[in-house]
Amino acid sequence: MNPFFKQVYGIVERIPHGMVVSYGQIACMLGRPRAAREVGRAMRCCPDGLPWQRVVLKDGAIAGGGCADMRRAMLLAEGVSFLPDGRVDMDSFRWPG
Repeated sequence: MNPFFKQVYGIVERIPHGMVVSYGQIACMLGRPRAAREVGRAMRCCPDGLPWQRVVLKDGAIAGGGCADMRRAMLLAEGVSFLPDGRVDMDSFRWPG
């Protein structure tokens, strides 16, 4: 497995229930602030069992194409609130890491 991907998954597995983190935050946590797209590539290959739904865009928008509705439902079930425009309320639910 790609070592960077493995580091990404190590952070993702620690995101608490009811919290979210952005792709860019994960990149910064790993000391690679310009690697948000690489984090996105890692998440496309995310192993089963990780809380992949908790990784969102920096403005709280949900990525995921065909899985966006499922991701939103999973986050709602965890108690995550959304703004009127459909983005996660990052001020309230961002995990600081």
